[in-house]
Amino acid sequence: MSILQKCKGDGAPLPPQPPLKAIALAWLGGFLAIAVLAALTDALSLALLLGSFGASCVLVFGFPDVPFAQPRNVVVGHVMSSLVGLLFMSAFGPHWWTVALAVGSAIALMMATRTVHPPAGSNPVIVYLTQPTWGFILFPTLIGALLLVVVALLYNNSVRETRYPKYW
Repeated sequence: MSILQKCKGDGAPLPPQPPLKAIALAWLGGFLAIAVLAALTDALSLALLLGSFGASCVLVFGFPDVPFAQPRNVVVGHVMSSLVGLLFMSAFGPHWWTVALAVGSAIALMMATRTVHPPAGSNPVIVYLTQPTWGFILFPTLIGALLLVVVALLYNNSVRETRYPKYW
């Protein structure tokens, strides 16, 4: 089978649409999490937001039962990916190939440690674009990810019948 034939896909049907209640709860969870992070950023004059946290909210509030949305994956995935980005930028400078190596390495490390969190794969790109200091690991990466998980724990366990997380 050729690559072009494969690119046509399997022709599988779209997944079913979630119930309106699930959509509304995911919306509210994402709103609350980013509101908390943004409000604390303003009030404390600390960097607590990453662009990748918006994508984290999709998983944590829209699909809280999947492995990618578990607290361990959210926190370790974000921290590890930011660290990899900083290590590669520090060692080799901001080059196209450096960011490519950093993203690939972050993916491999998350897979090897069973901490895959797809939104965290963008953290080396954020590091490449912004070239932050080493403090980026603590603020916004670690503290922001921890706060996002705290909101997810409180919110998901308040509005859902099932428990969050599935594992630590």
